Amino acid sequence: MAAPPPSTVPGPLADVRVIDCATVVAAPGAARHLADFGADVIKVERPGGEGTRTLGWVDPRDDVTLWWKLLSRNKRCIELDLQTPQGLDAMLRLCDTADVLIENFRPGVLERLGLGPDVLHARNPRLVVTRVSGFGQTGPYAQRPGFATLAEAMSGFASLNGEPDGPPLLPPIALTDEVTALAAAFATMVALRSGVGQVVDVNLLESMLQMMGPLPAAAALLDYDQPRLGAGIPYSVPRGTYQASDGRWLAVSTTSEAVAQRVLALVGLADDPRLRTSAGRAEHRGIVDAAVGRWIAGRSADEAMAAFVAADAAIAPVLVMTEVVQDAHVRERGALVDVEGLLVQAPVARLSATPGSIRWLGRPLGADTAEVLDSLD
Repeated sequence: MAAPPPSTVPGPLADVRVIDCATVVAAPGAARHLADFGADVIKVERPGGEGTRTLGWVDPRDDVTLWWKLLSRNKRCIELDLQTPQGLDAMLRLCDTADVLIENFRPGVLERLGLGPDVLHARNPRLVVTRVSGFGQTGPYAQRPGFATLAEAMSGFASLNGEPDGPPLLPPIALTDEVTALAAAFATMVALRSGVGQVVDVNLLESMLQMMGPLPAAAALLDYDQPRLGAGIPYSVPRGTYQASDGRWLAVSTTSEAVAQRVLALVGLADDPRLRTSAGRAEHRGIVDAAVGRWIAGRSADEAMAAFVAADAAIAPVLVMTEVVQDAHVRERGALVDVEGLLVQAPVARLSATPGSIRWLGRPLGADTAEVLDSLD
């Protein structure tokens, strides 16, 4: 799982300069994805440093947080006080040299700082200004605090999660931030490809709403609200997690009709005429889930896995993260790589001719201030 030596071949975005003056996860995450593919990302921090320097788990070897090391990898770090004339002047000159500015101030703050898109585009007409917020640059919620929890609640996502008789649940990871980071990186690349300087308006709520598939259409057309079904989904039965006799948990999916029929045969339900269609299985969800649960509970996880694999049915162990990092497939694929003694995610996608790379993890506060500002003179 060791990372390959840093490539001497410039990445596919080596000619792109990105100014990242954002905080926390979503917007800096977008800049991280661009940096992984070679963009010269300059991380601009306020005096004292950005919040992820103190967020979450700390590497005991150097007292630096794992969030900072991940989100700020491949970025050069400078420290500027944008509320001083000197800091503002440096930021303006920096944006003059840039292709992209990524920010996540609350709408209106960039303008109050004297860095609004009108000012920046007057100086650098080709600049792409990617603005990441909670609810977008316009609309009645624009000035609300931009936290992922709010987007998860207001997108309909939280209402779907949990047991039928339990409360709605929020995801236990920074799901919305990570989804928005990918959306913002994608949208930024589309804007760059256009060749036109413009504003890219990306927000947490709408990024999460994209994950809802046809549910908005079903709500508007059919007055349908999906109920909480635990690990289930309405149109694919059986689908869920089931505990084996040795206490381990397994996940089963039958979205494919052929797979569903193989699972029914395996657990002894092949001859039930009520279960020959997905609609029938959904109607009799309790019968199907109970049969699958009994069948798996009567076997060890390895025995159940072997039988499903032999039947060409979809099953997987439910792994905790300490198991994920040791998984043979994850290791063989290099999905996690060792950089500076820390195991981190590899670049998000694999390009056969111009792959991304991790050149370094998050750097010390102001490590590159002198070098970057001297280059502007």
